[in-house]
Amino acid sequence: MATRTDAPTRREQILKEAARLFAERGFHGVGVDEIGAAVGISGPGLYRHFAGKDAMLAELLVGISGRLLTGAKRRLAEADGVPAEEVLDSLIEGHIDFALDDRPLITLHDRELDRLRDSDRKLVRQLQRQYVELWVEVVRRVYPELTEPTARSAVHSVFGLLNSTPHLGRPGALPGRGTTAGLLHRMARGAFGAAGDGARSPGE
Repeated sequence: MATRTDAPTRREQILKEAARLFAERGFHGVGVDEIGAAVGISGPGLYRHFAGKDAMLAELLVGISGRLLTGAKRRLAEADGVPAEEVLDSLIEGHIDFALDDRPLITLHDRELDRLRDSDRKLVRQLQRQYVELWVEVVRRVYPELTEPTARSAVHSVFGLLNSTPHLGRPGALPGRGTTAGLLHRMARGAFGAAGDGARSPGE
């Protein structure tokens, strides 16, 4: 994630390159030897770290779902006593970091989730549901007029907006990370605000 400053381990290097290659060419379009070459080790050497490509894909998709949930919980814990709007802004910022810095994982989730074993896929879904519910709780504190189902729909819609980054072009073609992050943040808050406005009665 964007907040990490220490050097990645070899295992993390393998996962990063596997995510990039899987996103670019598809899971079945990439061989173990190619992933190994990308990190400077032999293909068979990868088996000291992973049982195979399936294990890499599972760790990538389960791992990012877990990190998003853990990050959101940490932000909520650190925001004790902070106004709800600031908490929501913090959640949005965290998801934007993911959307800008881990774009291949968004592509992988969209294309390859069904390739996971049932148990891994169910774990991904479970982690994602918990992540959504954390957001729903905060969104309803900021916009109490929203019902729970409406707030949940708004959260999913905002995720769709933020997770559109793989379709924005190559990173070098974007107007700059800060500018893009600011735009995404304003659009996310605008979407939640529109949901809140739509939920109010005309006389309010």
